[in-house]
Amino acid sequence: MDIYEFAMQMEKEGEDYYRALAKDSASPGLVKIFTMLADEEVKHFKVIESLKRKDQSPLAAKTDILQQVKNVFMEMRDTREYPRIDATKATQEYSKACAIEKNSQAFYQEKAEQAEEGHIREIFQRLAKEEARHLAIMENIVEFVSRPEPGNWLENAEFHHLEEY
Repeated sequence: MDIYEFAMQMEKEGEDYYRALAKDSASPGLVKIFTMLADEEVKHFKVIESLKRKDQSPLAAKTDILQQVKNVFMEMRDTREYPRIDATKATQEYSKACAIEKNSQAFYQEKAEQAEEGHIREIFQRLAKEEARHLAIMENIVEFVSRPEPGNWLENAEFHHLEEY
């Protein structure tokens, strides 16, 4: 399997995982976030598919997913959406998503370092950065569900660590 096929499979698996998380979530806010992340994986798939075809199309537009997620968290706080979550199960499932994002980031960073063409290097670097953003989002969600009272986290959240990416 070539690197493009591998990357496309990785993105498809990520999309499927986020859609499953959205389907299983009782929290409308988390459903929104997981759906956004799944949609991001679809965009990555299309970029890689374009690379495989050797298209010289421009890079995909940078998304504002961090701001969108921050808005969802703030909306959850403002509407006092404190979902009842099986913290142990959710932490395990969301931690798996963190591992997926971490592995994807490392993969794209490695491929960026190996790329001989500047255009391809730039695409892989951008994908690595986007995966880092997804990782930050999932780490925040793990923090959210790991707290004894998720509402307390939402009330006191400053979301400053999301903006680092």
